Amino acid sequence: MANIIESNHDNPEEFYKSLKEKLEQQHNFPEEYLFKFIVRGDSEKVTEIIRIFDGLKYTLSNRESSKGTYTSVSFQCFVMDADHVIEIYQQVAKIENVMML
Repeated sequence: MANIIESNHDNPEEFYKSLKEKLEQQHNFPEEYLFKFIVRGDSEKVTEIIRIFDGLKYTLSNRESSKGTYTSVSFQCFVMDADHVIEIYQQVAKIENVMML
């Protein structure tokens, strides 16, 4: 399962509940939302993440670390609401060796 950076919650349900509250307070959905991920040097993992965004309107940017150990992947994606954001994060969380920012 993917790591969730700066998560100080005991379980995923608590994390996603807290995330939903923060998203609803800080965003005016529907809107463009920036998703950021760090992948440990495996291009197949990047492809898996891209498949999650199939059918959505997004702009992709990625950058490899200087040694090629990590790849930073960002999606600027149109989402309908906080639940939509959480659904995407939950799908990405199933992919091993992916850190969600």
